Amino acid sequence: MIKRTVEIGGLTKAQLIRKLQQNSILMNELGEKLLADDQFTTSAAKYSLQTVELTVGELGFPDGGTTGQIFKRASELDLELCPLELGPHLRLVYLDQPEGNSGNLTQRHRAPLGSITIASEILTEDEDFPKGFYLRRINGVLWLRGYRADHLHVWNPDDHFIFIQTKKPVED
Repeated sequence: MIKRTVEIGGLTKAQLIRKLQQNSILMNELGEKLLADDQFTTSAAKYSLQTVELTVGELGFPDGGTTGQIFKRASELDLELCPLELGPHLRLVYLDQPEGNSGNLTQRHRAPLGSITIASEILTEDEDFPKGFYLRRINGVLWLRGYRADHLHVWNPDDHFIFIQTKKPVED
């Protein structure tokens, strides 16, 4: 279990996108689509989140679990889903992410090795719309990527997720 404190908020969507570009963070088409959607909002107020990173196995699913099962178990452990804007903010501060397995890019229907999925509310059941963000480092390049997974998708026990443990306002 890895804990991080991440400050989010205080930037408009345009400012957040500009910061990602200034830091040479790449996005895939799904990540860009999610960020551009009207349902992706940013908080005007800065606040701090205590996050926890766990594997699906650590959540109690040694054979893997669906998104619904994973989110339900996290809730039972008093963990919360993350706001969507955590994805870009975490990407901007988590710069030392270990390299993913760039030699095996053809894993279909699986989270890429070395990736970390941000557990966030699913905005729509539309299977073509991205369900959230994940972070990855490939050949030294940092990525903020969107992903698609339907309700039947089974995540592997070694897939990593980030949840919120606590949330508090940042005092200036």
